[in-house]
Amino acid sequence: MAFCICTIKVIALSICLAGFSFPLFSADVAVASIEDDSALRVSIRDSWLTKNPSEVLRNRPFIRTLPGGGSVQVRAEWRNNEVLVILARERNGSYTGWAQGSWIYSRNLSTGAPERIRIFLRSDPMAYVQFRPLGSDKSQLDVVVQEAYIVRGLPVGLPFARLLSLPVEEILAAAGDRFPRPYFDPDPRMYRDIRSFVGKVRSALPSLRFQDDGALDEHNRYVFIETLAGQGGTPGLNCSGFAKWIVDGMLRPVTGRRLSIGALKVPVSPRTSSLAANYENRDPLFGLDWTRNLGLEAARTLRSPSFATLENIEVRQGTFAALVDRRGERAAVKNYPAFLLNAGFSVEGLRPLLYTLAVNEPGYLYLAAVSREGATALPLRQYYHVAVLVPYFNEYGVFQAVVFESAEETNLAGFIRRHPQGMVNLVRIPVEGVFDP
Repeated sequence: MAFCICTIKVIALSICLAGFSFPLFSADVAVASIEDDSALRVSIRDSWLTKNPSEVLRNRPFIRTLPGGGSVQVRAEWRNNEVLVILARERNGSYTGWAQGSWIYSRNLSTGAPERIRIFLRSDPMAYVQFRPLGSDKSQLDVVVQEAYIVRGLPVGLPFARLLSLPVEEILAAAGDRFPRPYFDPDPRMYRDIRSFVGKVRSALPSLRFQDDGALDEHNRYVFIETLAGQGGTPGLNCSGFAKWIVDGMLRPVTGRRLSIGALKVPVSPRTSSLAANYENRDPLFGLDWTRNLGLEAARTLRSPSFATLENIEVRQGTFAALVDRRGERAAVKNYPAFLLNAGFSVEGLRPLLYTLAVNEPGYLYLAAVSREGATALPLRQYYHVAVLVPYFNEYGVFQAVVFESAEETNLAGFIRRHPQGMVNLVRIPVEGVFDP
């Protein structure tokens, strides 16, 4: 039986990120075009950046206009025994502190020792670079995207004190090609087909209903996946059937037909042992086989038969090995495991994984097969849910991660909360301009 969970529809009017939301800003500029504020930092060095931290907290905020017309608010805040000097760029009448170009200098309140400089290269509180002291003549660079460390502790040949006054582009140049600039300079034009596809799927959702074990077969009949018997009453789709409906909508304009349910149920992944084979009556790998077969069919149709291999369609290479851990008073570093064959990646790091995928390989959606290990003598991995994940950047260059599951649209934050201990195996599907379910 094709088992999947039922979900609750969520309508989001803002971008929700890990428990909070922030408004849409107008388009950011390329990193190299961010207006330089180094002259402002030089002018406040003695009164804000090197002065005793307790005295800095007494400074009154002020606003300064940069030569190019941009507006910056300078203010000091106290957080977790640190004094933060914030050069907050103005965007849409607000000085959030994380609008593109904003700069934050953190020092220990008790000792005055420098902790870090954080620079927001996108208008996104979860995407920034930061520099930390490294001895007397060097600094170290961290690059954080969606709470994942893309770069951690990269030595940079500049004394930390010099970073207080250097232009940002000069600082980044010191990191050379180790600075992953593409993660901060997405081109919204590359995601036009994805945005069109998302709009077409959304427009069709009101006609769909959820039905446990439900799918459309190759004859356009609503059937039950396990038995292929026709549905009675109000027909619908479950999570697996809904993923098939989406892929059918992408392939049918090319092939003129829907995919066969029987073919999608054929095992793809090798069974690791005869002991595990004894549990096949529980259908533990159904979701994995189903998404892999959908991906292989899409690769044959939209790419070429030679492309239809698991190595080509599955996401198997991660782009980071650590996450920001915010469970304590101060952010720490938490290791993130690499890809595990027949399991994928931990759901915990799904947001930054999708962000980096959207940048590295624009034009794809991902079929997610969600699994967890059972609490039994044999730790059998059970695939229990299927979803369609669509990462892209909107016309303003703001990251979006749409989740389609069980005949509706939900959101990524909710998806992650519902699968806190889950693993997710990702199969890539190329998105073309035509979608006709």
